[in-house]
Amino acid sequence: MTLLGNGLTALVALLHIYFLILEMFLWQKPQGLKTFKNTPEKAEVTAVLAANQGLYNGFLAAGLIWGLLHSAPAFAFQIKAFFLLCVIVAGVYGALSVSKRILYVQAVPAALALLVLWLAR
Repeated sequence: MTLLGNGLTALVALLHIYFLILEMFLWQKPQGLKTFKNTPEKAEVTAVLAANQGLYNGFLAAGLIWGLLHSAPAFAFQIKAFFLLCVIVAGVYGALSVSKRILYVQAVPAALALLVLWLAR
């Protein structure tokens, strides 16, 4: 069960690395425009905000990876739980303020990972 929880946590970390890439480097490119349903004009105006948001997604991924790599199981669980909760809160806020799709792409995978990790304890 712990292996599954860690796998789901790794998936959430990889998703946030992908979000970092989309928001920091691909925001004004065709893939970024399509993903976020932006026009080139809107993307140009919001590029700095998106890059900042991407950086925060990178911090979330880094925290999850830290939790996955930490050698003390109890502390590793606390690290993963903290960062997964941060992802869940960000996903719920994003769903309420931007798009319901964020709930399913961001919050649900993190909640599932947290649930499995908690059940594995």
